Amino acid sequence: MTSPEKIRNFSIIAHIDHGKSTLADSLLLATGAISPREFHEQMLDDMDLERERGITIKARAVTIPYKGYELNLIDTPGHIDFTYEVSKSLAACEGALLLVDATQGVEAQTITNLLLAKDRNLAVIPVLSKMDLPNADAEKAKLELVELLDIDDREVLETSAKLQKGIEEVLDAVIERIPPPAGSQNKPLRALVFDSKYDTYKGVVTYIRVVDGEIKKGEKIFLFASQKEFEVNELGFFDPHPHEVSALSTGEVGYLAANIKSVEDVKPGDTVTLSGQRAGAPLTGYKDIQPMVFCGLYPINPKDFVLLRDALAKLKLNDSSLSYEPETSVSLGMGFRCGLLGLLHMDIMRERLEREFNLELLITAPNVVYRIVKKGGERVILDNPVKLPDPSQIEKIEEPYINIQLIIRAEDLGTIMALCQDRRGIYKSTEYLSPTRAKLVYEMPLAEVVMDFYDKIKSGTSGYGSMSYDLIGYWPSPLVKLDILINGEVVDALSSIVVKESAYHRGRALVEKLKEVIPRQLFEVVVQAAVYGKIIARDSIKPMAKNVTAKCYGGDITRKRKLWDKVKEGKKRMKRFGKVEIPQEAFISILKID
Repeated sequence: MTSPEKIRNFSIIAHIDHGKSTLADSLLLATGAISPREFHEQMLDDMDLERERGITIKARAVTIPYKGYELNLIDTPGHIDFTYEVSKSLAACEGALLLVDATQGVEAQTITNLLLAKDRNLAVIPVLSKMDLPNADAEKAKLELVELLDIDDREVLETSAKLQKGIEEVLDAVIERIPPPAGSQNKPLRALVFDSKYDTYKGVVTYIRVVDGEIKKGEKIFLFASQKEFEVNELGFFDPHPHEVSALSTGEVGYLAANIKSVEDVKPGDTVTLSGQRAGAPLTGYKDIQPMVFCGLYPINPKDFVLLRDALAKLKLNDSSLSYEPETSVSLGMGFRCGLLGLLHMDIMRERLEREFNLELLITAPNVVYRIVKKGGERVILDNPVKLPDPSQIEKIEEPYINIQLIIRAEDLGTIMALCQDRRGIYKSTEYLSPTRAKLVYEMPLAEVVMDFYDKIKSGTSGYGSMSYDLIGYWPSPLVKLDILINGEVVDALSSIVVKESAYHRGRALVEKLKEVIPRQLFEVVVQAAVYGKIIARDSIKPMAKNVTAKCYGGDITRKRKLWDKVKEGKKRMKRFGKVEIPQEAFISILKID
């Protein structure tokens, strides 16, 4: 058992690709937590997806011994879609390393993550990374940090994790500047659940931070949220591999296994206490996460529906920001409506389901949540365009608006302002962080951001732009439902809500795109776009041709006509009963319509 005075709990927070995982690797190497022989890059990123993409998706906890202290590091992601993972990690900490790339400077997600840390009154240690690179501009990046945090420039640490430079200074600063945990060993047990995962043999493995009291192997625990009791059969911490212990006490971070079979019994933000000596009240947990984007998820093989349901339940345990509910589509069969935090989150979820659970999935175009105000005053939340009420019943449609902060080079100001104007952005302010960098603030519909806005920012600024956003409310907008019809039948999975003035342009572009991706059939396929039943765009996919009169040479023309008429009748019959298979590319193409 370690005394709370000798414990430091901290996270590393930064913008994406500023070197969090590399710094975490260096901290493990410098303290001997791992040997050079077993070291590999992105040590704490244990998913193949994380290593392939070079990003952190899941928060990971690891205990590092250093100079007689127990340092508990909780690594965090940097992409805007995974801000919830960052907030979960910070709830279990007393301090954070604010990492800034010396070649890039302060970026949008740097500021967002800093505000999350300040909201929890955490001690913040500013650290510059990648000091070994030839294009590193330490003075400029340091000046930005000094202005952002209102501190002395001597407080900013300089590191090169690749060369193991400045790592000891970081570890010493963690001990000196981050306070020890403030809980009491004599109070009843209260442990915060900050994450969990499903293990085939152990059941639900719960990651906890002990705030008060002590927990021992064999004791019975009580979970406040599910109101259920379990017996602890394993306790431990990560160093970075699981290391079993007999007890976890005040301030320590570790895991527990209690033969919990149902994934619904453990919720992030819940409080663990002892059954025989319960705490008076649970800890204040996290805010309920609000999904930003919804999409339909369907198994390509309908028999896999039950497998998909179980896979989503296990994935939700490991990713509490995911929400889902069953739905049925006329064109795609039984599936689930999933709520997610953004397009990257959606892409990661699909890929994890396919890799980890061997499922073949079809995913529909994403949409945001709208609020419908009916003529009687009733308000309806709409997460699926198919459920839009009849236009005669609607008084107004409200869509979510966000406050978006963009940090860009001053030379890209005109390009990005034009992009924001095209996306119905409302200009709020411009602030110059330095002579070469500016911060733009706009209010904008969320629907204009979730598609390809981030990609446009990156291409419009040669990769130097960054963004973060916060939901500010629902505002009325002139919106209509755009339907896609294949041979006269509405494909509900391709329906979307669009701005009235851009409905024709989007409908026309979508029809042309679908004409390219839907394979030719033996009969003509008509593709149409419609708004409230009125056709606004139409095209057709020509049937595959076969020269049925090749064998007819010479003789009367009526012989050929009879064959042509016979073929025509056959194609009419095929069109009536034939089914057009819509490939996955058709749904992906919706994302690429500008």
